[in-house]
Amino acid sequence: MVINLVWLGFFAAAVATACVRFALGDLEVFARLVAALFDAARSGFDIALGLTGVMALWLGFLKVGERAGLVAALARRAAPLLRALFPGIPAGHPAQGAMTMNLSANLLGLDNAATPLGLSAMRELETLNPRPGTATDAQIMFMVLNTAGLTLVPTSVIAIRQSLAVQQKLAHFDAAAIFLPTLLATGASCLAGFLAVAACQRLPLWRPRWCLPLLGLLALGAGLLWGLAQLPPRLATQAAGVAGAACILALVMTFLLVGAWRRIPVFDVFVEGAREGFGVALQIVPYLVAMLCAIALFRAAGCMDAVLGVVGAGVAGLGLDTAFLPALPVGLMKILSGSGARALMVDVMTTYGVDSFPARLAAIVQGSTETTFYVLAVYSGSVGLRDTRHALACALVADVAGLVAAIFIGYAFFA
Repeated sequence: MVINLVWLGFFAAAVATACVRFALGDLEVFARLVAALFDAARSGFDIALGLTGVMALWLGFLKVGERAGLVAALARRAAPLLRALFPGIPAGHPAQGAMTMNLSANLLGLDNAATPLGLSAMRELETLNPRPGTATDAQIMFMVLNTAGLTLVPTSVIAIRQSLAVQQKLAHFDAAAIFLPTLLATGASCLAGFLAVAACQRLPLWRPRWCLPLLGLLALGAGLLWGLAQLPPRLATQAAGVAGAACILALVMTFLLVGAWRRIPVFDVFVEGAREGFGVALQIVPYLVAMLCAIALFRAAGCMDAVLGVVGAGVAGLGLDTAFLPALPVGLMKILSGSGARALMVDVMTTYGVDSFPARLAAIVQGSTETTFYVLAVYSGSVGLRDTRHALACALVADVAGLVAAIFIGYAFFA
């Protein structure tokens, strides 16, 4: 319902503003809006078409890794961590396996597999619920970790960056340069969500099994940021690009080599996964076209510039840099709609250039969290929860932390 109102609001605000400008003597404003509408529709289809090949490529590799048992191996390795995160779940309960597989699928970017696994986990957790209709502590922790959306490789964001770079005729463009910054931002979001839930549920974080891993993660993230901050901006950007490309190639080769070692027909399995990638890209088209058209009207009418101008004046009044402002709407929309945020990200990349600072920052913001309201609605609705208690508040804490972290990390890497 919220995203319907937001989408309609874009159109209504654009048309109302155009009417005012027409009354003030701007006779070409309606023609500009119509041209922006059709240009955005064509752009949305072109982007989705370019996305098809990259999505097919990545989902093909992921299918090989899944058949090779790497997802299941990751689930086994993560089992001790889940026992610490969800102390109220009995050892060996089916919920542990479903949750481990869900979080592992999210980590590897298997969104189409993560959702059904997450719904299965919620149903298993509901069997332990003494008050049906009210979320348990374990269900809240699980939902908030899903809204934080910790992901190893932001596949769709990298694919869109590459597609737009081809359209903009950029040579030697490194689409994976945002890999490491996005990983740090989504890690900050996940950590903030966990700490918020831990505070509400009064988990004993002072115990070594909690504080030592947390301190280690914080030290690792701070060390990476400090080290890159010591480099000149150009070298920091190159270092991020090299790290991202190396990690992705290492992951791909691990999938293929383990699959071959286990005598899996890697080519046939790759083709099977690539077919799924074509379907995923095709599903994006209507959502992308719908949101791009609304945003194009909003921008063509001058509404976007007015909103950013007001926010920019406030930020500048505080003596802060305003280069991050074009990417800010992406983070705000991400709370409501993943497809809407994706469209805003594409709009920033198209307007400022895919290799610009606002475009890079928008890509990091897009990959820093999941769609909060969608995840909470689907997961709680699957088991009929009417009272999610502190789940929404903790998820919003994760969203804000992810957005703030993305901005600071974007400046550290690319400004």
